[in-house]
Amino acid sequence: MRIVSLLPSATEIVYALGQGDDLVGVTFECDEPASARRDKTVVVGGRDTSGMTPADIDRYVKEQMAAGEDLYTLRAGALAGLDPELILTQDLCCVCALPSGQVEDALGHLGCRSDVLSLDPYTLDQVLATILEVGARAGVPERSESLVRTLRDRLAEVSAAVADRERPRVALVEWVDPPFSAGHWVPDLVSAAGGEAVGANPGVRSAETTWDALAATAPDYVIVTPCGFHLDGAAEQAKRVTPHFPDAQVWAIDGDGLVVRPGPRLVDGVEAIAAILHPDAVPAPGPARIARVA
Repeated sequence: MRIVSLLPSATEIVYALGQGDDLVGVTFECDEPASARRDKTVVVGGRDTSGMTPADIDRYVKEQMAAGEDLYTLRAGALAGLDPELILTQDLCCVCALPSGQVEDALGHLGCRSDVLSLDPYTLDQVLATILEVGARAGVPERSESLVRTLRDRLAEVSAAVADRERPRVALVEWVDPPFSAGHWVPDLVSAAGGEAVGANPGVRSAETTWDALAATAPDYVIVTPCGFHLDGAAEQAKRVTPHFPDAQVWAIDGDGLVVRPGPRLVDGVEAIAAILHPDAVPAPGPARIARVA
């Protein structure tokens, strides 16, 4: 089966299912594994924000959306040339990836007849369900079922390790300028790790807030996990967050790798957060995953 992935998390799912050789098209943000962006045809492009500050990125996104402009560009010619049988896309967040409606419009214009699967989970359970759905549509249901069983077993191990322990209050910050509190599946990760998510929006979109509002939730831990930044970038941003939370431990985490992409590595994120909250019960993850800032 010829598969095109239009979002990084879907690319990770395809590889986790052992279907990497079937993947023919990706986005410019598909960097896990690194070979995806290097070896596959890039069919979705966008602005390189690597040199921009969080405030610059927020301003750019808001200006584009206010003007009705797209944040991502579908390279329709490249897509047509790949002749995909299955396209994995989303409608979850127009800031994160190309919406499925644009994909279907392009396919209609090109005369392509591809199976389009939109992955739009809002909870951790729904993320695991999307893995099963991708496996079924890609013709490898037994692989996806095995993978999800393994992921659920790992979640059960964490749950057993932190059972009956005090659940510290955790403010997980998805963006710092302006601040955004945790939404979608992210509060579920905190709960699964043995914490209580405060100032959060479980099962719905993350929302802009203020530092005073987050500080008023009196968190014991603050975990900074900005989308689009790995650990080094998160750590630099977390340093600027610490003055708002003098009584809390402040940590940075590899957001793209562990928290914000709805794929198999979210379970790695649960294990990493549990290691922060309950270090005597859950082993610390490998290097370049989490870092205490204050």
